Amino acid sequence: MDSENKFKRRTFLKNSVKGAGLGLSILKAPAIIAQKTPTLRVMGTHVTLQEELRKRAMKDLKINIEFQPMGRAAVLQKASAQPESFDLYEQWSDSINILWQARAIQPIDTSRLEYWKEINDLPKTGRISDTAKMGAGDSPNKILFAQKDGSLGSKDTGKVSFMPYVHNVDSFGYNTSKIPKGIAYETESWSWLLDDKYKGKVALINAPTIGIFDAALAAQASGLMTFKDIGNMTISEIDKLFLILREKKQGGHFSGFWTSVPQSVDYMVSERAWLESMFSPGVSMSNGKGVPVTYASPKEGYRAWYGVMCLSSKTNGHVKDAAYKYMNWWLSGYPGAFIARQGYYISNPERSKALMSKEEGKFWYEGKATNMDLLGTDGKVSIKAGSLRDGGSYVKRFSNIAVWNTVMDNYDYSLDKWYELLNT
Repeated sequence: MDSENKFKRRTFLKNSVKGAGLGLSILKAPAIIAQKTPTLRVMGTHVTLQEELRKRAMKDLKINIEFQPMGRAAVLQKASAQPESFDLYEQWSDSINILWQARAIQPIDTSRLEYWKEINDLPKTGRISDTAKMGAGDSPNKILFAQKDGSLGSKDTGKVSFMPYVHNVDSFGYNTSKIPKGIAYETESWSWLLDDKYKGKVALINAPTIGIFDAALAAQASGLMTFKDIGNMTISEIDKLFLILREKKQGGHFSGFWTSVPQSVDYMVSERAWLESMFSPGVSMSNGKGVPVTYASPKEGYRAWYGVMCLSSKTNGHVKDAAYKYMNWWLSGYPGAFIARQGYYISNPERSKALMSKEEGKFWYEGKATNMDLLGTDGKVSIKAGSLRDGGSYVKRFSNIAVWNTVMDNYDYSLDKWYELLNT
């Protein structure tokens, strides 16, 4: 990394310290638990820090657990600046380089991960199979293993920067009552996000490390520009991309930039947007509200993400032991089956599939039609009988990755450009 990029990284960490005063929403465990019981503080986002999982883990592990859920930017700022404020960190792999360089996390010993050998090849090699595409950016294998020189790399050392667990591929959703349904991997394209046919009915996610890749994939698919490495854009490439986006925004192309899954659903339900960046739960929620949303399978490939569970550099002793118990619990079966019902995958799927019904396994993992209604994590019907999962099977979806969520070398510069765009 050159000096300019090192400076940018230091700037980000400095800003993280400034933002560390952000408040926490802490879900406390019942006071009836004995004082001698270890208390494990888990910091992350609402995606995985769900109350049902906390209660189940406490029951199974006999430990006290506090969840500290925050927004994705706030949790990274807090964790990187104050590692003493958490024991375990849950988020996505694009946060790893920041946490590692801030010395906020410590290596995890794979010999203490009970199900390590069951974890499939995706996080270990970057591919779900030998024939799968190797997506651009920070595929999880590139930043998984702690090397002897203190760096992160793909060589297996028995020490990892994170335990791989929840993951998925993302794209955009579109209302098929407004836009004719395309053919997965053939006609569906990121270019639709910038197509003049949909002017005024397109929304992007307001998350710089995610939205920029949706926009870049759209610009490239539209033939407006190309990237040498879309996972690590140059300053000039970023300038050109945001020039395109500003012109589109000033011309009324975008109807909004959403900041939460419920807001993305509101955009669809109100028809403020006909197509937009979306996450899997938002698509399910929109369909549940009567809006026929298809989750696109772009011919250019998906934007992928991998969930990380990290151990604070300040955690030790009996609390560290409790942290390993919790990490092992996450791969023990129940949590993976639970999050599958909101469209997410687990790194050792066979153990979780054993706790799912045959119909659930067919729909969520195998890409086959379900013969019965399926319930979501809220206990309500989320999938109607006869439905097929957009994009097909687990292997099919992860064989078509265009880029991984990544904090690029020029992240600080792209962040400035992103906020300039919002204020244009």
